[in-house]
Amino acid sequence: MSTRTKSLGVAAALAAIAVAIPTAVQAYADPTPTTTTPGAPTTTSAFPAVGPTQIPDPQGSGCDAYKNRIPSGSGSFTSMGNQSATAAIAANPDLSTFSAAISGGLNPAVNIDSVIDGGPYVVFAPTNDAFAKLDEATLAQLKSDPAALTSTLYYHLVLGYLGPDDLHGKMPTQQGSPVNVTGKGGDIKVNDTAKLVCGYTARGAYIYMIDTVLSPADAPAPNTETSTTSTTPTTTTTSSPAETTSATPTTTKPATA
Repeated sequence: MSTRTKSLGVAAALAAIAVAIPTAVQAYADPTPTTTTPGAPTTTSAFPAVGPTQIPDPQGSGCDAYKNRIPSGSGSFTSMGNQSATAAIAANPDLSTFSAAISGGLNPAVNIDSVIDGGPYVVFAPTNDAFAKLDEATLAQLKSDPAALTSTLYYHLVLGYLGPDDLHGKMPTQQGSPVNVTGKGGDIKVNDTAKLVCGYTARGAYIYMIDTVLSPADAPAPNTETSTTSTTPTTTTTSSPAETTSATPTTTKPATA
């Protein structure tokens, strides 16, 4: 009887162990892997897209005519205000030659799109009519000489995000030589030769359409700081120390009685 009881106890213990083992294994097993689908990449810009009501009004004598021709679409002022600088230049049909010049279309060795989009920049963008005024020799040089084209394009860039009321005086360009801006608002001239056609905004840039291609050869002389030094000699006179003379004491004798 005792032996049978012991056998039954052993059997019960073995059965309990058999049940516990798979439970323990399952409890400590690795969890079921989950799959995470990454979202679309996000782009952070120093100059985020803005709503139409936040875009400054374009200024210049040719803005109304442009707006009437292109009231909507990628080339409209509202759309270009939310585009990168080079995209806003490429979307403007009046700047197709300038767009080709900055993106390798005029000379395959010259592409400064990434420079402009890395602004902020003021971009003086010559219109197609401005390029048409160039003589054949100058245009041929820009097409064949990368250094000449690069220098000319950089002369059209001024570092900063400046509206038409903030452009004035001599301003250094990325080429190194300055431009001289006169006038105000929609009535601006650059180097007394290029007139503003229309100025509009893009992300990170103010784009000023001008009617003449600027040339570094016509750059005004840079401002030079001068210091005025007085050359008039100064004379320091040292006065002699004053001499102090002691008065001779006087003795008063009493009168004789």
